[in-house]
Amino acid sequence: MILQMMQVGPLGTNCYIVGDDDSREVTVIDPGGHARQILETIRSLRATVTGIILTHAHFDHVMGVEMLKRATQAPLYVGENEKPVFENVEQQGERFGVAVSPLPDPEHWLKEGDEIKVGKLTLHVLNVPGHSPGSIALYEPENGVVFVGDVLMRGTIGRTDFPGCSLAELLRSIRGKLFTLPDETQVYSGHGPMTTIGEEKMLNPFTKNYV
Repeated sequence: MILQMMQVGPLGTNCYIVGDDDSREVTVIDPGGHARQILETIRSLRATVTGIILTHAHFDHVMGVEMLKRATQAPLYVGENEKPVFENVEQQGERFGVAVSPLPDPEHWLKEGDEIKVGKLTLHVLNVPGHSPGSIALYEPENGVVFVGDVLMRGTIGRTDFPGCSLAELLRSIRGKLFTLPDETQVYSGHGPMTTIGEEKMLNPFTKNYV
């Protein structure tokens, strides 16, 4: 499995290049900026981009989408309930003093249970709202990894003070979708280091107290 993490954009968002070793097909998850650097890494991997996936559409996760899509012609995947946030990225950026370009229309609006093929890999789509209304996680069971955006991070959880957020919904998503995965599942978040489902069940103060 190809798995390359890069910190990109103004808030140091984790962007992931994920793919199949044999076919060299990859998908890019959350290209939050530094599109040229992402493209250089893809070239160094001798890989072909077959998709761009957003775990959610907060501005710091999308700022490299337009250039990356123009360079690769890869289809864009976004959670079906994320459309209001997706269409509001320019205004989001303005609130933080950051210029954000309009986004190209997605080819695919994802729903619970959808599968995205990347060579021999299969990413399973989980709806995990709360940090944003259309947040999704991408679970790859063969390698025991899940990409969760800002829903769950090492020792903390995502913010719920943005429009469309809900703490109660976020905790339900963590309890019902993520904490049902095997404890050894590696969790790759939108910010911060990798963790595991078991570690967060045991040590995360937010999930210990509320999930």
